[in-house]
Amino acid sequence: MTDDRVEYEPVSVKELVGEMKDIAELLVDLSYSSVLFDDPALAAEVLELESEMDVLQLRARMSLVMAGRSPEEAEELAPIFGIVGAAEKISDAAGDVAKVVLDDVGLPASLRAGLPDPVETLARAELSAESPYAGRTLGDINLETETGVRVLAVRRGDEWLLDPDRETTLRADDVLLCRGPDDGVQGVFETMTGEPYERPAVPESDIADLDRAVETVVLMRNVSELAVDLAYGSVLFDDPELAREVSELEVEVDALKERFEAWALRAAAEVAEPVAIRGLLHIAASTEVISDAALEISEGVLRGLGSHPVVQAAVAESDEIIVSVPVTAGSDLDGTTIGEQALRTTTGTLVVAVRREGGDDGARSETDWVLTPSPETRLRAEDTLIAKGTRSGAERLRALAGVEAGAGEPGSK
Repeated sequence: MTDDRVEYEPVSVKELVGEMKDIAELLVDLSYSSVLFDDPALAAEVLELESEMDVLQLRARMSLVMAGRSPEEAEELAPIFGIVGAAEKISDAAGDVAKVVLDDVGLPASLRAGLPDPVETLARAELSAESPYAGRTLGDINLETETGVRVLAVRRGDEWLLDPDRETTLRADDVLLCRGPDDGVQGVFETMTGEPYERPAVPESDIADLDRAVETVVLMRNVSELAVDLAYGSVLFDDPELAREVSELEVEVDALKERFEAWALRAAAEVAEPVAIRGLLHIAASTEVISDAALEISEGVLRGLGSHPVVQAAVAESDEIIVSVPVTAGSDLDGTTIGEQALRTTTGTLVVAVRREGGDDGARSETDWVLTPSPETRLRAEDTLIAKGTRSGAERLRALAGVEAGAGEPGSK
């Protein structure tokens, strides 16, 4: 019988919170991709990461209890308990999404047929000893530049390498989680594994407006993933504006969930097997949990309570940060597209969303957000780019946007 007890170890709360942040962000991406691409192998990796998160949150709580030696210290540490709990909720919700695939809860077999073209493929590949990538670093392979495919994480036995960089050496039997354009992923997968990359045939759908439902699932994934990114960004920079964006996104997810549930109920009356769409309702419910948890992460900042230095340090030491960059009139970005500027290559940052003011009175609406913008997305003055990347990459992006170094950074005064 396996002993699954988690014992107290003297470990830095900062390190634990930072690792939980990285896992929470990855879990959201993996879980929805396992559904959209009907990939049980990806879903199984989600449960592996969820188990890792369970251990981390227990150790974090133990360390926090040991650190609170007085009422004053306990009061200061209370917000960190909230952030740890929110990360665990994201993990559990992502696990529930993955179980829709693993437990055959009920999904339309033709789900992938409705995927919009811009959606990238996320695949799991086990590195063969005969692969030309084995024993080489990601920098040496130059994978992302050559193929457009990025390695999101590496599992080596029970050890996870999150946010691998150019110095990460790939080893035989590593499990690689890769994202990129479908044709790029196909080639990379075959090079890594020595086997062809195949997707099951997609049958025709007997459900009306399935493509609209799938687009809603993709949108809910994008909004919830963005909410998690912005929540940690608001904590890092103690920025109420980013925290308010998280609150706006949480409201948007609630509205998407309500419309999605209404669609599912109508569809259930029209299909021969209503149970076939039950999994979509599970996904909608889990999405709401993720966005609610993101709001919990940023709630202290939103209420003016500030961020605990331990949490700020944990998020700051993550390989990727979130920045909000306004586009200045007449700058290099004004009037050009993301593809024309090749922002991912030239700055090393990924623009995850573009926020635009809605209407003459500045009223907010769903169309204010361009989520996961494509290379064809045209930028204009007064757009605000929400981007993920390194600090140096963020500075290069600000320069292109016509923003002075350090100015416009979340939390700057």
